[in-house]
Amino acid sequence: MRAGIIPITELINDVVAVVSTMFPKIRMRRLRQPGIRNLVTETRLSRDDLICPIFVDETIEEPIEIGSMPGQYRFPLDTVADEAKKIKDLGIPAIILFGIPETKDEEAMSAYDDDGVIQQAVRSIRSGTDGLIIVTDVCLCEYTTHGHCGIVDYDRETVLNDPTLPILGKVAVSHARSGADIVAPSGMMDGMVRAIRTALDID
Repeated sequence: MRAGIIPITELINDVVAVVSTMFPKIRMRRLRQPGIRNLVTETRLSRDDLICPIFVDETIEEPIEIGSMPGQYRFPLDTVADEAKKIKDLGIPAIILFGIPETKDEEAMSAYDDDGVIQQAVRSIRSGTDGLIIVTDVCLCEYTTHGHCGIVDYDRETVLNDPTLPILGKVAVSHARSGADIVAPSGMMDGMVRAIRTALDID
C-alpha cells in the first residue's frame, strides 16, 4: 500500500464513529405526541382536495367494472350525470372525465367533435348538477386507432409532436365550450400547454 492512502474500511469505520456521536443514546419522544403533531403538520388532506375520476364509455349500455382498478367503473353516457351527482353528494367537489369514444381514426377527430363522448358528458352533468367542478382529460390516445397521444408518421416510425398541438388546442376549446371548468392536458407533447392556452385565448 502506498504511503498516505487510507483503506476504505478504516474510512467507513471513522464515519460511523463520528455519526454515532452526533445523536443522543436516548431519544426522547416527548415532542412526538398527537397534539404537537397536529399543531405543526404542514399538509392536511380533506374532501375539499379530492378529484374523483369518471370513465365515460360511448360503447356500453350499463356500467362495467374496470378489472385493473377495483371499485372503478366505465359508465355509459346516460348514467354519467347520476354518478356525478352521487359524487357531489359525498362532498367531493370535483370530477375528472376520461372518454372512450365509439369511433376512432388516425387524427382523433372524435376528440374535438361537439357531440363527442366528453362533450356530451359535460353538458349532461352541467345541466343536472350545480356547483360541481368538471375537469376534462385532454389527450388523443383513446381517440386514435393506433393508441398514441399524437399523430403518427408510419414511414418514420415516430409521433409527430408539432402537428399534434393544434389538435390538442381544438380538443380543449371544445371541452370549454361544452362547459368544462378545467382542462387537464396529459398528451405528452412538448409545447402542448402553450398551444392549448393560445387556442383558448383566441376562442
